[in-house]
Amino acid sequence: MTETVSILTLSIAGLAGLAMVTAAALAGWRGWLDLQRTALAGDHHDMPEPAPANTGARIELADLRERVRKLEAIAAGIDL
Repeated sequence: MTETVSILTLSIAGLAGLAMVTAAALAGWRGWLDLQRTALAGDHHDMPEPAPANTGARIELADLRERVRKLEAIAAGIDL
């Protein structure tokens, strides 16, 4: 009798756990689908504009680009 009750209890607990995991997976799947629908629709009007870069950052970026250009020229065997 007690073995039957314990098996029944474990079965019910297992089914309840499986139901919770399934519900969480379904909610995640629906959220992912909504995200993909939004991306496909191109609905980006509510996104904020990126902040403009300050002058120091622009100079540093230009310097890095120049270094990369020089390294690429060296790798290609071109004298500058």
